[in-house]
Amino acid sequence: AQNMCCQSPDRKSTKILFKNLGTPDNFDWTTWFNVDHPGGRGDYEQLDAIRFYYRTRVCETPRAIEARTTEWVPARETGEVVHADPTVGFWCLNEEQSPGRNCSNYAVRFLCPKGLSVNTQGTWGLWSNWSPCPALCGQVGVQLRHRNCQSQSVTCNGPKIEGKPCNGPECIKTDCYLHCVIGRVNADCDACMCEEHVLLGSVRSAGGLIAEGAAILRSGKLLTLTDHNGHFRVPGICPDGNTTLTVNLCILVQTVHKKPRTKAKGFVNAHTDAVKTANPESKARREGQSTAFCCKVAGTPQPNKYQWFHNNILMEMQSEGTLVLKDLHPEQAGEYYCRASGPSGAVKSKPAILKIIGREEHSCNPTPESHLIRLPHDCYQNSTNSFYYDVGKCPLGKCAGQLDNAIRCKDNVAYCCGVAKMEERQLTCQGYQLPTMVVTECGCQKCVDTKAVVYGRAVAADNGEPMRFGHIFMNGVRISRTGYKGTFSVQVPPDTERLVLTFVDNMQKFVNTTKVLPFNTKGGAVYHEIKVLRKKAPVTISSSETNTLNLGEVEGQEAMVQIQIPPHSFYKENGEVFTGNVNASVTFLDPRDVTTTAAASSDLNFIGGEGDVLPLRTYGMFSVDFRGEENNEPLNAGEVKVFLDSAQVKMSEHLSNMKLWSLNPETGLWEEEGSLQLDKRRRGKREERTFLIGNMEIRERRLFNLDVPENRRCYVKVRAFRSERFMPSEQVEGVVVSLINMEPTAGYSSNPRAWGRFDSVVTGPSGACLPAFCDEQPDAYSAYVMANLGGEELEAVSSAPKLNPSLVGVPQPYLRKLNYRRTDHEDSRVKKTAFSINVAKPSPNAAEESNGPVYAFEKLKECEEAPFSAAHFRFSRVEGDRYDYNTVPFNEDDPMSWTEDYLSWWPKPMEYRACYIKVKINSPHEINVRSRNMGGTHPKTVGQLYGLRDTRSIRDMEQANVSAVCLEFKCSGMLYDQDRVDRTLVKVIPQGSCKRDHVNTMLQDYLVNHLPLAVNNDTNEFTMLAPLDSLGHNYGIYTETEQDPRTAKEIALGRCFDGTSDGTSRVMKTNEGVALSFSCGDREVTRQSIFQAMQSSQNQIVTSVARGDNRKTRRRQRANTLRRSGKRSARNPTGGKR
Repeated sequence: AQNMCCQSPDRKSTKILFKNLGTPDNFDWTTWFNVDHPGGRGDYEQLDAIRFYYRTRVCETPRAIEARTTEWVPARETGEVVHADPTVGFWCLNEEQSPGRNCSNYAVRFLCPKGLSVNTQGTWGLWSNWSPCPALCGQVGVQLRHRNCQSQSVTCNGPKIEGKPCNGPECIKTDCYLHCVIGRVNADCDACMCEEHVLLGSVRSAGGLIAEGAAILRSGKLLTLTDHNGHFRVPGICPDGNTTLTVNLCILVQTVHKKPRTKAKGFVNAHTDAVKTANPESKARREGQSTAFCCKVAGTPQPNKYQWFHNNILMEMQSEGTLVLKDLHPEQAGEYYCRASGPSGAVKSKPAILKIIGREEHSCNPTPESHLIRLPHDCYQNSTNSFYYDVGKCPLGKCAGQLDNAIRCKDNVAYCCGVAKMEERQLTCQGYQLPTMVVTECGCQKCVDTKAVVYGRAVAADNGEPMRFGHIFMNGVRISRTGYKGTFSVQVPPDTERLVLTFVDNMQKFVNTTKVLPFNTKGGAVYHEIKVLRKKAPVTISSSETNTLNLGEVEGQEAMVQIQIPPHSFYKENGEVFTGNVNASVTFLDPRDVTTTAAASSDLNFIGGEGDVLPLRTYGMFSVDFRGEENNEPLNAGEVKVFLDSAQVKMSEHLSNMKLWSLNPETGLWEEEGSLQLDKRRRGKREERTFLIGNMEIRERRLFNLDVPENRRCYVKVRAFRSERFMPSEQVEGVVVSLINMEPTAGYSSNPRAWGRFDSVVTGPSGACLPAFCDEQPDAYSAYVMANLGGEELEAVSSAPKLNPSLVGVPQPYLRKLNYRRTDHEDSRVKKTAFSINVAKPSPNAAEESNGPVYAFEKLKECEEAPFSAAHFRFSRVEGDRYDYNTVPFNEDDPMSWTEDYLSWWPKPMEYRACYIKVKINSPHEINVRSRNMGGTHPKTVGQLYGLRDTRSIRDMEQANVSAVCLEFKCSGMLYDQDRVDRTLVKVIPQGSCKRDHVNTMLQDYLVNHLPLAVNNDTNEFTMLAPLDSLGHNYGIYTETEQDPRTAKEIALGRCFDGTSDGTSRVMKTNEGVALSFSCGDREVTRQSIFQAMQSSQNQIVTSVARGDNRKTRRRQRANTLRRSGKRSARNPTGGKR
C-alpha cells in the first residue's frame, strides 16, 4: 500500500491510503468532483454523496483517490489535517485545524478500472399522447406529453416531459361589465373616463432636471409625452384612487397612483445619479496568494457595466463588480479602481493599493525609521549635543498577516506594520536617570482599532451667533444635533470616503448648510467651525405679477444676479397652483465678498461624464425660500428665469461654459440644472447690458450655484509643525489646511477681485496636498492658505522684513515666482495666520520647479509621497508653555501610533481619559510646575516612570501676585491588559523655592479614605496616589474621557480653567476649584525655567533650519504681550491672536 501524509504543524500526521493500483494502463481517473463547500463543520467529499449526483461516473470499487484544493494545491501541501479512503471518500474537519484556520475547499477524483466503466446511456420508452389544451377562451396554454426510462440501474439522457403552446377557443362576445364609481366606461372597456377632469403633471430626472419626451402610459397604452418643460396634460382621468399611470423615461419605469382630486400637478423623480456605496479596499498579500476587490454602486437604474483598471490600464475580461485575482505575482502590485456606468451615469471608485510581498520576504521592514523626541529642559545629551533622542518608529502600512483562504471583499482582520520589540534605555539628566523605550524591531500585527470624529461649532457667518439645537443630517437621516452653544460631535462611520453633513436650523434663522468635512482616516478628532449664512428677511410679493429679485451683497456695486418669476408660477407641494401673497427670502453668497468664503456649502465638485470628480468655480450661490403669507406653507416656483450679469464674469472663456447647478444634500455633489445663454437686452431704465439667462424650477430646499467647470488644476504641498524649529519629527497631523482660490480680474492681474473656490484637507504624516486652480502665467491665479487645529489658528512663516527661503521651505527662484506673502506683510497689526501665493503651474523645463511645492494635477501621488527635503509651505503652532514626555513614545495626532505596553500613558486606544489638577501659586513670578507620574500599585509598573508634564502658571488678571496652573497627570485605572488597576503615584513639583500652603480638604479626605495613602513629608512638593473616581471641581480634579486624546485634554482643561465641572473657560480663574496652593519666593539665580533653558540652548540644538535672532526677539515680545493681556486659554494657552 502507498501512503500520503498531510502534516499539520501542531498535530500528528493523518494518512490517506491508496490501494494496490495494478498496472497503470488498466485504470483511468474520473472527472473532478466538488459536492460540498467548507462551511459548518468542514468539507465532506464522500463517495455516497458523489454517487447520488453522479451515479454513472464512479465505479463500484475505486482503487485510489486524489484530492486538491479549488486553488489546485494538492492536499498534502496545504498543511491541513485531512482524511481520505477510496471506498468512503474524503473529509476535512474545521475543529482539527490550527487555531483561527478552517478547511480549504477541496475537489476529488477516483481511479477506476478501464474495463469496468458503467453504461452511461439508458433506453427511453415511447412518448404518450399530447394532453388537452388547458387554455380558456382568448388565452394561450401549454400541452404536455411524457415518456419513461426503461433502464433500472442507469439514467437516460434527455427530457422526460415535453410541452408545446396551444390556443384556447374563441370567446363569445358579450357586453362590457366594467363598473365606474366616477365617470363612464371608455370605448375600449378598459378604463373609466371623466371629461371634466384634467391631470397636470411634471416629470423630473436626475437632480430634478426636466425630463422631455417621457412617455405617460396607462395599462400599457401610451396616453401622451412630456413637453420641453417636462410637463404633461392628460384629460379624462378620473380621480377615483384606482388609476395607475406608468412613466417611462428611457428604460426606467416609475408608477404614479392617481388619488382623488379635481385638478392635480405632480412630480415624478424618475432618475437618480450613480453613487458609490463601497470602494475597493487596499490590501497586502504574499506572492501566490489570492485576493478580491469589490466595487458597489447605487443608482436608478442600476449600473449595468463595470470596468476595472490596473495602474490606469483597462483590464480585459473583467466586467463584474468584484475583481478576483489568484496566484498573485509581483507585477500585479499597484493601484486598482473600478468604473461603473449605466443609464444613471458613470462613477469611478477610490483607488485601492495592492502590495505583493515575496514568499520569503519580511512582511514589514524590521528596521525602525528614525524618530526624534524632545527631552526635558534638564536632560541635555552631550553625546548628540542636543535635547533630542532617537527612539525610532515603525512606518505605518498594510502587511500580510495570518489570513484564512477565503476570498473576501474586506479582510476579517486588518494587519499593519507596528512595533514588534522595544528596549529600555536610561538617559542621564541633571540629578536623575530618565527611562525611555526605544523601538528595536518592527513586525506585522493586528492594526490598532481607531475611530474618526469630527466636532466643532456651527455659528453665524456674520456675528458668530450659535445655531442652537439645529439638526444634523447624513444621507437624509438625522444623526445628531447642535448644543446650546452650537457645539456638535459626530462619529464618522467606517469606510466613509466623503463625510457630507447638512445643518438644518429649526428656528429658521439660518440657511440649510451642507458641508463636506475632511476627517482623519487613521482616527482621531478633527475640529471644524461651521459658518452658516443668516436668512435674508423676507419680502412680500404677489403670485399674480411678474417679480424680479436682485442678488448682490457688495455695497456700491451692481447686483450680480437677478431672478425673474413669471405670474402664476407658484404652486403648493401637492401640485395645486397657489394664489395670494408670497413671503420670499433669497439669501445670496456673493463671491465678491471674500469674508463669505467659509460659509460656502460643499466643496464645489461634480461627477463628470467619465465618472471623475471634477471641480467647479463659483460666480455665486443662492438659497430660495418661498412661503405663503397667511399660513407659512412652503411653496415651489416653476419656470423661473435667472439672469447673471456678464460684466461680472471677468474671464471671457467662462461665458460659454456657465451653467446652473443645484446641490445634492446627500452626496455633497453639484448636479447640473441647465446652461446659461448670452442675451443682450434693455432691462428697466438702464442702459443695454448683456446677461447670461437660464431657466430653472425651484423645488425642494436646495442650494443653487452659478458655476463653470475649470480644468487648470494643480496641488499645493503644505506641512504643519509643533514649533518654529520645523523638524520632521515635530510635524502635526489632524490640522485642517484650507485654500481659497481667488479669481483674477481681466488681464490676469495679480490683484484678485473675488474668490472662486474653497478646499480643505487634513494633514497626515507627510502634510497635505491641496487642490488649486493654476496657470502657466504666474499671476493668473492666486490663493490664500490658512491652517487650524482644534480652533487654534496656526502661524505662517514671515515674509517681511526679509524673506528667508529656508524658513518658508521653498528655494529661490521659484519662491519669487510664487510671490509668497504672509497676511501681515504690509501691516504688522494683521494676524499672522495665513499667506497668499500666485499658483504658478510648474514648468517642465525648469528643474527647480519639479520638486514642489506646486505639483501638476496628474502628480498627486508624487505630491503626497514627497520627501521632507522637497519644497513645501509651512505652518507652526505658537509654542505654548507646556512640555509632555512619555516613556513609551506616542503621537497624539496619530492614534495608530499607540503601542501595547504597561508604561503607555494612554492604556486603551479609543478610550482616552485626561486628568488635570489645579494648583494655585502665590508668587510675584509665573512658576513652572512639573508632574512626575510613576506606577503606584500595579506589580508590573510600581516605581517605573510613565511620563512627565511641565506647565507654566498663568497670572491672575486682577491680582498681581497670584497665578494658577492646570497640570496634567496620568489617570489611575486599568493598564493595557485590562487585568487590574494601577493607582498612579503623582508628584506635583513647583520648579522654584516653594512651600505647600494648603491642600483641598475634600481631596485630602478622599485620599485618606481610599488607601493606600502616599507619604507627603516634603513640603516643597505634593504626592498622591491618583484617585480612581472622576471627582470634579469640589476636589480640584478635572477629568474627561473621549475617543480622541486631544479632545479629552481640551475639554478637561477648559473645565479646569473655569473651576467648574460642567462649564468651560479660556481665561484662568485662579480662585475657583483649586486642589493645592503653594507660596513661592524669588527663583534661585542659577536655576533656569524649562523655557529659558530651551531658549538659551538654541545654538546647541540640532535643527533642520536656521533661525535668525529676530525670531527669538519676536517670541519674547509675544510672550510679554500675552502676559499683559492675560488671555491665554485652554485651547490656545499662549493667547495668540485669533
